[in-house]
Amino acid sequence: MSPGKQASQSEAAAPMAAGARLEAMRRRVRLSRMAVWTVIAAGPIALAVAVASTPTTVAAAPATKPTTMRTATSAADPGGYAQVFVGAWLRSSANDETSAQARLAHSMAPDVELPAPAADAQSAPGSVTAVRSAQRGASAWSVTVAAQYPNGSVRYYAVPVVTDHAGSSFTVTGAPGVVAGPARAEVPKSSYTVTVPEGDLSSAVGQFLAAYLTGAGEVDRYLAPGVKLTAVSPAPYQTVAVQEVSAVEEAAAAEEVPADGTKVRILSSVEARDATGRWPLVYELTLKARSGRWEVAALQSGMAKDGGGR
Repeated sequence: MSPGKQASQSEAAAPMAAGARLEAMRRRVRLSRMAVWTVIAAGPIALAVAVASTPTTVAAAPATKPTTMRTATSAADPGGYAQVFVGAWLRSSANDETSAQARLAHSMAPDVELPAPAADAQSAPGSVTAVRSAQRGASAWSVTVAAQYPNGSVRYYAVPVVTDHAGSSFTVTGAPGVVAGPARAEVPKSSYTVTVPEGDLSSAVGQFLAAYLTGAGEVDRYLAPGVKLTAVSPAPYQTVAVQEVSAVEEAAAAEEVPADGTKVRILSSVEARDATGRWPLVYELTLKARSGRWEVAALQSGMAKDGGGR
């Protein structure tokens, strides 16, 4: 046979071989489908055997970090419950256990005895506030509650409280105990050590706070791009005057506004006035330099952030 004929036959044989392989693959797929349907028809046992006999490649799951879950018990602070109880207990009397306050105290602490104040005893507290909660065990707490009286005096009570496993039910287990108030914490040294003189920065702070607290002008005009902050409404004050401005960065004390993008953190003491009097207020602000002016980039007490809403 001539070489030309051999080449022609070889070229023709290649597509035929490929077609044969493709047809064989199709037959295997059809047979596999028929086998699966046959196994399903045969019942669950046969299906289980078929699955068990099929070689399976299982990829190892990637190791994951252990998840720390906070239980309801650890999150259930009974401070509010103790606060309500002490308020009712101090306003009740063992001489009148049918009063609303006495019934409330008994419902929250069935085994606790009510006080018996004298007829000329000081009046009931003006306010009662939970100031500290300490967990003593899996379900036991000690809550310190402050009772402030109209004459300005404050008395602190420690209240034992237990919770259920879910942290959704509470019971006062004993009468309150009078304790010393919390000690005064040591105040860390302020980081606002740079004195800011009168100038562009203090002026920007005063104009912004006036718009924020008195409604004098639009707040947006004093904000850096992307910062959103809503003025206090209704406006609580009639006038606002800056008393002192201090900063963390030395750039805040410069005579001229620095390069664009320069940020400074400042603490501003202001005096606000309304029809009822004068009110000293303090604000922490972050300002950013842009186009020769200072703009407010953040108000910590107002929750304003770069590019974020209040």
